[in-house]
Amino acid sequence: MDSLPHYLEAVRPVPQSSRVPWYLSTAQTYAGIMLWFVFWQTIAVGPGMPNKDHFPVFAGGFLSHGIILALAGVVVAALICHFAFYLVPGTLGLKSGLPLYIVGTSTYGVQGGFLMPGFLMGLLQFGWLGVSAYKSSQLLCEPFKLGAGSYWPAAVATVWAIAAAFVGLKGIRYVGRVATFAPIVPLVALVILASGTLGGLSKFDPQALVQAGMEKHAQPALSAATVFCMILGVIVGFFATAGAAGADFGMNNRHSKDVHLGGLVGIVLSTIIAGGLGMLVVAGGHGLGIAPDPANLCSTDMLSHIIGVKPAGVLLWLLALAAFPATCFATFIAANSFKTTLPKINPQVSVGLGTLASIILAVTGWAGNLTSVFTIIGASFGPICGAMAADYLLAGCKWSGPRAGFNPAGWISWAVGFAVGGAGLIPALKGVIPEIPAPPVAAFVVGFVAYALLAKAGAQTRTLKMPIIDQAG
Repeated sequence: MDSLPHYLEAVRPVPQSSRVPWYLSTAQTYAGIMLWFVFWQTIAVGPGMPNKDHFPVFAGGFLSHGIILALAGVVVAALICHFAFYLVPGTLGLKSGLPLYIVGTSTYGVQGGFLMPGFLMGLLQFGWLGVSAYKSSQLLCEPFKLGAGSYWPAAVATVWAIAAAFVGLKGIRYVGRVATFAPIVPLVALVILASGTLGGLSKFDPQALVQAGMEKHAQPALSAATVFCMILGVIVGFFATAGAAGADFGMNNRHSKDVHLGGLVGIVLSTIIAGGLGMLVVAGGHGLGIAPDPANLCSTDMLSHIIGVKPAGVLLWLLALAAFPATCFATFIAANSFKTTLPKINPQVSVGLGTLASIILAVTGWAGNLTSVFTIIGASFGPICGAMAADYLLAGCKWSGPRAGFNPAGWISWAVGFAVGGAGLIPALKGVIPEIPAPPVAAFVVGFVAYALLAKAGAQTRTLKMPIIDQAG
């Protein structure tokens, strides 16, 4: 009979005495993620033009069919994030008292669990580091008119990424104190933008927006169904890794009510507020005619018309600086993941290489293609969350315990789900298979169904005995 690996023998569940209410942990952390300016600043754009990501590739972006459709997409996406991507990992963490890379061993095996979701979670954090460096450098340089054609954004992005990696490796305990108050800045920015633009909602004309986009040589507007599905894909793709990390939040919750309320407030409500206001601000601003360009769909570009150029510059700086703690947490997660999965490699080397990749993504501008970034993340973690949900239900709504080696059901379901979710980014597959609507959601469904079928067919390794499973409750 196989013995447990050392990392499983050494782990201990979080005791009930150390757990905290949802409003002191889960809700505020997720609210900080969804209030990050990267999420709502260009939420109305959808796919953005290369090197001009405040203008949509498709005329009218996500507002081409009006406000109601856009808001409906935000609400449905928020519910999917909570119920499909977060709830099962959060409940698994609650019931076991164990983190993601431990509970994931029931889906991917004690050997496979190191790589999936452990190593993959760490690896994708550098994608977020690249996105943060790129978007933050834009905000920091914009007040000084240091944009396209200047080396300053690349220099600032490089310094930003290196500083975040350094703090993530060395000083995360200090950043944690600041991170508690960081979400206040984007919330204030949203309130200011809303107060100055919502009065124009009654004058908003989607067709004028579409026409302005066509004059900028954008592609024709998408159908209503396609716009709705793309909104789901962008929001769920943005949230996917945070959903899987629900296990790490759930293991610190006291009971199921904490898990549910933490998600409903921190995920659903925050997503609707941030994403919904992001859409409404752009629509209202165009209704009032204060957008800097008839085709520009970036909400923060309207700040100078509302509060003045200098105050807007200050607020943009504060928005960027407020994102720094969250960026450091991303590198902290990556460092911890690499320390666990690559114990023989100095984390300064592994994190340094990951940071170099992030800098390349930011400097080349590829990190600004948020739709592609979110699609990759959703395609990676969609099938993980789907397979974990299937495994949880098949085990009788509990954590079944670690499985031996590499669990085939988990790995095959992930490969199939990733192929479906990421098909649109593979040039060789374009035109060969039909376009997948809402790729991260499709990846979740495929991962769920594939795992369930494979498990029923016996494609699971045996469960290993783990005495601590029942200690958490």
